[in-house]
Amino acid sequence: MKIKMYSALWCSDCLSAKRFLDEKNINYEYIDITNNQVAIDLVKKINNGKKIIPTFIINNETYTNPGIKRLSEIIRQ
Repeated sequence: MKIKMYSALWCSDCLSAKRFLDEKNINYEYIDITNNQVAIDLVKKINNGKKIIPTFIINNETYTNPGIKRLSEIIRQ
C-alpha cells in the first residue's frame, strides 16, 4: 500500500492521523505543506481550490480529512 499524507504540524486533525499511522506501524510519506507551494497547489487541486488537510493519496485514490475511523477502513487496520 502506498500512502502519501499532505499535512502540517499545526493541524490537529493531521497530528491525530499521523499518530494513528505511527501507532499502527504503517509506512507513509509525510509531506508538510507549510512552506511547499507545489504541495499546497496539489492539495488545492484535489479539493476544488481549498487547502484542506490532511489530504491523503492512498493507492492513487484521494481522501480529504477522512478521520481516524474512515482512515482505518481505507487501510483495513
